Amino acid sequence: MSAPIGILMLDTGFLRIPGDVGCPETFPFPVRYARVAGASVGATVHGDPAPLLGAFVEAGLRLAGEGCIGVTTTCGFLSLFQRELAARLPVPVATSALLQIRSVAALLAPGRRPGIVTYSAVALTPAHLEAAGAPPDIPVRGLDPGGALATMIRGERPDLDREAAGRETVAACLALVADHPETGAIVLECANLPPYRAAVAAATGLPVFDAVTMIGWFRAALLPAAP
Repeated sequence: MSAPIGILMLDTGFLRIPGDVGCPETFPFPVRYARVAGASVGATVHGDPAPLLGAFVEAGLRLAGEGCIGVTTTCGFLSLFQRELAARLPVPVATSALLQIRSVAALLAPGRRPGIVTYSAVALTPAHLEAAGAPPDIPVRGLDPGGALATMIRGERPDLDREAAGRETVAACLALVADHPETGAIVLECANLPPYRAAVAAATGLPVFDAVTMIGWFRAALLPAAP
């Protein structure tokens, strides 16, 4: 049965490898993409994305009209649009991997809590956390802003040193756990980070949640019940 998930895609030119939400090979089910014109990393993450809301709504309506049973995005910072998109689209919406935080927290033992590893700790504001239902004091660690992965994303570069990106992601997660020993699970904000989830889990020994885990759960819940 074809039951595609619609994915609102930032207007970017950087490389999307398997495992990344922006790569269709990541998913064992059909997905449809809608690129949102003008939604660069600079405008969406490092600037004020509010003027782009209408374009995201328009693209989401287009995906729903093409038969998508739910809509998600390629950027965890779009938690800011969760309420608005859910209200204005005719299908369920899951904008950000950060939406998993409350559920992940409920899974952990007393005294343990989830932590976030993000593309940019500077850009991830209390407003993003509040929109996702995350506590304001949740531990957060960003990627090295001068590293291979962050440089690719912000610089719109079409090449990527995958081994370096994996090392940087693992290093950020280990630093998060070292700074916050109470961390019981990790949520990867950035939709470019799922290719490194297995390496993070192996290095930290912790459960790791990301945009791909969320989208799989999201689609499974939206499928019609089997006879």
